[in-house]
Amino acid sequence: MSEISGRFLAGIHWRRLAAVSAIVLASACAFTARAQGAGEGKARNIIVMVPDGMGLADVTATRIHRHGLDGMLSFETLEHIGYQKTYSANSVITDSAPAASAWACGEKFNNGEICFHGDGRPFKPSILELAKKQGKATGLVATSTITHATPASFGAHVVNRNCENEIARQYIQVTRPDVILGSGVSKFRSVAADACGAVGDLIPEAQAKGYAVAYDKAGMDAAVAGGGRKILGLFGNGGTVPEYLRTPATTEPHLPEMTTAALEVLGKSRHGFFLMVEGSQVDWANHAKDYPYQLGEMLAFDDAVKVVRAWIDADGDRRENTLLIVVADHDTGGFAINGPQSALLQAGGTVEAGWTTGNHTGVDTLIWSAGPGSKALTRAIDNTEIYGVMVKALGDAKE
Repeated sequence: MSEISGRFLAGIHWRRLAAVSAIVLASACAFTARAQGAGEGKARNIIVMVPDGMGLADVTATRIHRHGLDGMLSFETLEHIGYQKTYSANSVITDSAPAASAWACGEKFNNGEICFHGDGRPFKPSILELAKKQGKATGLVATSTITHATPASFGAHVVNRNCENEIARQYIQVTRPDVILGSGVSKFRSVAADACGAVGDLIPEAQAKGYAVAYDKAGMDAAVAGGGRKILGLFGNGGTVPEYLRTPATTEPHLPEMTTAALEVLGKSRHGFFLMVEGSQVDWANHAKDYPYQLGEMLAFDDAVKVVRAWIDADGDRRENTLLIVVADHDTGGFAINGPQSALLQAGGTVEAGWTTGNHTGVDTLIWSAGPGSKALTRAIDNTEIYGVMVKALGDAKE
């Protein structure tokens, strides 16, 4: 192990995690029994797809561009729809860390916290960790650094979302997701300590633990074709190239391509899998108040959902045993469609866009879902309840 003082959390944090794991797993058994009685069943696979920072107007604008005024985006035709409250433990306006941690660990956290209470209270294991305990394969995919707040909430526990080197350390040394695809070479091969004091080169250790390491689409495709069960794809440093800026010379995979690769690898697991896929830069586009940027990221996210739905629909067992949840962690920008006021738009058209802020807003966000347990997501809920739905769907034994 390198001089990653990321031992920061390896001791007290993980002992605390182990202490509560047994309790939560026992609760999962009880929850599952009730769910089975209600006819909801267990899920062999759980897939959570996150268009970070997406509000309802983002959906409408993208739908109009893709289909005109009629038609639906891929996730809009899922069986169930509901909505969630997004506030964090200490703010009406959440950031992505507590928002994703609410799903991943089932509790409210303060802004900046990644499934970890800074005041020392115990925290629950993440849904990814529970899935792994059942023998399921696990994966994280994002267009941000893969150590960014949303994916980190499923695969790490840190007091500060800026501890991205430490998050990388936990991925490789502790939680070990089978598929890790996103940006962030500099987080896994760091030369300066992060906010948690972690620093060092994790790549040799990842390779020693069986990860095929890829730095572009060709490398990712070769790793998948090679039949390996573990892949670490790091495409750049600060985020993948935005869709609207890509050229034929861009070597990084698109989000749908990363999603395809993840399904190819994880789908080999005899016990099923947990996968989180994030369209991270919808959020960044809305922060920037940049409509072409937003539209490109939204279209790529919709294409990633198409990939997942095609994978599910290709097999009857997958259709019956896969829980798919599409949900935004929060709204960013208060994006609005301000026109055209006196004309209709056809497919390919673009709306007149506006934003109320360059920051996050506190509005509720929609949840689209299908599969075992998804009926529980057809109402107004708190974001923490999604964790319970996934725990119930997991069941308590390998299949």
